[in-house]
Amino acid sequence: MLNKGCKKYIPFSPVSLPDRTWPDKVITKAPIWCSVDLRDGNQALIDPMNLEEKLLFFKTLVEIGFKEIEIGFPSASETEYEICRALIERNLIPDDVTIQVLVQCRPHLIQKTFEAIDGAKNVIVHFYNSTSTLQRKVVFKTDMQGVIDIAVEGAKLVRELTEKEIARTGANIRYEYSPESFSGTEIDNAVLICEKVLETLGATPENKVILNLPNTVEMSTPNHHADQIEYFCRNLKHRDCAIISLHPHNDRGTGTAATELGILAGAERVEGTLFGNGERTGNADIMNVAMNMFSQGVDPGLDFSDLRRIREIYEKCTRMTVPPRYPYAGDLVFTAFSGSHQDAISKGVKYMQDSDSPYWEVPYLPIDPADVGRKYEPIIRINSQSGKGGAAFVMQQSFGYELPKAMHPEFGAMVKHACDEAGRELKPQEIFDIFRREYLEIKYPYNLKQYKLYEENEAESDNTVVHFEGNLRFRHEDHQISGRGNGPIDAFFNALRTIGITDYQFVSYSEHAVGAGADSKALSYIQLRDKDGKTVFGAGMDGNISLASIKGIICAINRASGEQKKQ
Repeated sequence: MLNKGCKKYIPFSPVSLPDRTWPDKVITKAPIWCSVDLRDGNQALIDPMNLEEKLLFFKTLVEIGFKEIEIGFPSASETEYEICRALIERNLIPDDVTIQVLVQCRPHLIQKTFEAIDGAKNVIVHFYNSTSTLQRKVVFKTDMQGVIDIAVEGAKLVRELTEKEIARTGANIRYEYSPESFSGTEIDNAVLICEKVLETLGATPENKVILNLPNTVEMSTPNHHADQIEYFCRNLKHRDCAIISLHPHNDRGTGTAATELGILAGAERVEGTLFGNGERTGNADIMNVAMNMFSQGVDPGLDFSDLRRIREIYEKCTRMTVPPRYPYAGDLVFTAFSGSHQDAISKGVKYMQDSDSPYWEVPYLPIDPADVGRKYEPIIRINSQSGKGGAAFVMQQSFGYELPKAMHPEFGAMVKHACDEAGRELKPQEIFDIFRREYLEIKYPYNLKQYKLYEENEAESDNTVVHFEGNLRFRHEDHQISGRGNGPIDAFFNALRTIGITDYQFVSYSEHAVGAGADSKALSYIQLRDKDGKTVFGAGMDGNISLASIKGIICAINRASGEQKKQ
């Protein structure tokens, strides 16, 4: 039984920080972003990226706006070495972009790393060793001092080689140190080892060292992670000589939250990947964190305005798939099937149009889909759970048909019935086909074959009277009808009365143009009430607005009659 097995796990120990300050803070500016897609993300793939895929991914990261990009572990393999040399030798690194290379605190690997970066203008040499309680116990079988000695010796060699390279080439080389598994290290030990590294590297406020604090395995709730970061920042002796960086993973499914709370706690930099790719459940998703800031009015400094293209390149290079419900990037994240959601979204979009508000105020949509390159059409999609207004919204957004509100229940019921019969979602074109079939193509039992409208002034009253004359076919016969009234609709109703069609009362009328310019047509919506008090809608389309209204009346009568079969 699963519940019995839980006793074998050791719960995390909270940091004692009763006067924590991070809960009262808000994120007001973006951190420094560092993409580790080409290293941490790549090493987690079933089939790692080849050279050309890595180069394409690197180019995409630059276009998004990353200024620090970890390109790999060049001492680990020839493939990793090759990508580093290709970027440098092909001059593919912009002058304002810094490449980052990762290396363990092992002398021969550090030497190889410096060979790999020869000729690069801007480099971060990122060295690390694991410091966690568990790894010291079961992997390294050493005490904390032994781990500190490894880090200090690595720092000495990195500094020595850096100073030689700067003297030789003038390269801009910066330092980054990670106590790997920071989240599983006693917090005071984590502070101590980082202080020793800062001192060894000669860090100053003018030449800061990046101290990267990896949540290598997410072991606690995000608030505990924030406490660790705030405690570290408070207790580090040379805080002004360090840039505090986060490297969260997502083992508990809270990588984004841990990142955000870590920023509140004092971190200035974030390492992560696009769409959270990485070992096990992945790294923190920089896109997610950045777009969360964007949704709060904070400029993230990264451009995700063409998120669909970024996602396509990511999926092509990594062979991973972004799920349909993935924040901001999934196919369905701007889609509503629920009727109440659809109604609120539809009203929100109309409010935005009517009010000309400078703010995004649409219920259920935290950001404007257009800001990430999405369109409005997919926002409302129709299945058996959809409400009465959803189909009307699709008609308006996809085809420009502005169904009157009173018509929404009638048309929505038709679409819902079609969804139930199909047992699936209906596409916009299928919804349009229902409208065309149920309204625009109905010609029975009454079919207006010919008509004429003309006006004349009554001499005695100086009023304008409209005359209608036409040929209406029904019950297999043609009937010549005529009538007069104060407008085309009134004249047509009076003409119908001459042949005994008297059971319908006019309720409402609306119309709008479909299309633009000389080819536009008028679409009219007519609501009638029959002798039993039931209302029914008809629709008519024509280049002549008067005939469009008359067609709408005939459509409504045909639909009310229930005799819509060809005679």
